[in-house]
Amino acid sequence: MASRNWIPVRGAQGEHSRQAHADMPAGTYEREISKEGFFGPASFIHHARPPTGWVNFEGPLRPRAFDLNALKAAEPSPWRAGKVLFNAAAEIRFWKLADAMPSLARNADGDQLLFVHQGAGELYCDYGRLTYRAGDYLYLPRGTMWRIAPVSPCAILMIEATNNHFGLPDRGLLGAHALFDPAMLETPVIDEAFKAHQNEPGEVGVEIKKRGEVSTLTYPYNPLDAIGWHGDLAPVRLNVADLRPVSSHRYHLPPSVHTTFLSDRFVVCTFAPRPFETDPGALKVPFFHNNDDFEEVLFYHAGDFFSRDQIEAGMMTFHPSGFTHGPHPKALKNMLSQPKPATNEYAVMIDTRDALEVGEAAISVENAAYVDSWKGQV
Repeated sequence: MASRNWIPVRGAQGEHSRQAHADMPAGTYEREISKEGFFGPASFIHHARPPTGWVNFEGPLRPRAFDLNALKAAEPSPWRAGKVLFNAAAEIRFWKLADAMPSLARNADGDQLLFVHQGAGELYCDYGRLTYRAGDYLYLPRGTMWRIAPVSPCAILMIEATNNHFGLPDRGLLGAHALFDPAMLETPVIDEAFKAHQNEPGEVGVEIKKRGEVSTLTYPYNPLDAIGWHGDLAPVRLNVADLRPVSSHRYHLPPSVHTTFLSDRFVVCTFAPRPFETDPGALKVPFFHNNDDFEEVLFYHAGDFFSRDQIEAGMMTFHPSGFTHGPHPKALKNMLSQPKPATNEYAVMIDTRDALEVGEAAISVENAAYVDSWKGQV
């Protein structure tokens, strides 16, 4: 994050807490306004009523939800999967695949991240073979040729870093082994199963995506014919069960602490089970905030999504930048006291610096009533 000489303010008025997200004035609801997501200067306003207590919401800023489970088509190519959300720096698709891909794929537009929501199988690529299962992130460097062969039907969230790359966040004071040990990153293997795949007879096509257009190359053999490789660039596999989230018993940490992968214009975070805060005065639900600098996307993978109502696994929410949002009314009832010791959810969050467009695939499965899910008394 580039250094900036922010306008210096140190102020306070009325009844307020000294510590953010803790020990709020009795009966109030805290709202954070901040710069650079959660990394810049911030103020904390204490409201007498929930800041999401609207009775009507009209216009393009409305929060939206999409039931991606309702996208039934199983496409043989990832480039035929419908776009859900996109901008110049990121592209999100949801792809269902029942049988082995008949052709190889190659993304010349940018690095690719596949999140396996459902299913299991084998990934064959330039570097060898990787076995995958539900909950896996599969990172594919730009230009990698690959093919998926499911052993059970798959549903995959595809995230592209358009004309860019994926990397890991700076873990700073936490140290290099926080969140997950790099030793958990698995790379492909060249083994007998991969060599057997190389020798399958017949022509093999390669579908290359560049500038959103697909070109097809056809070989009289399988071009995944490597006998070895070395270097410091390769696909990797990481499962959400390998993550060890940072938590604090006295302070509700911002979602940015769960960043798993990042690109220049967006981040990918993973919410995994963690203990609830135990300090009596600490918030135990996400705090209300203005997401003025980032678009916020959440894909719900598995578990009990404690801060959301009427949300199930396989659904996606989209909160455009520019309005205040936070937990649903049912979650606010447990704002300072949780009946369970820990969360039980897995979700993928994508925060983009630039405005996202809604693709036709998402529009076809939108829940238009989602904006009304904040209505109701606490």
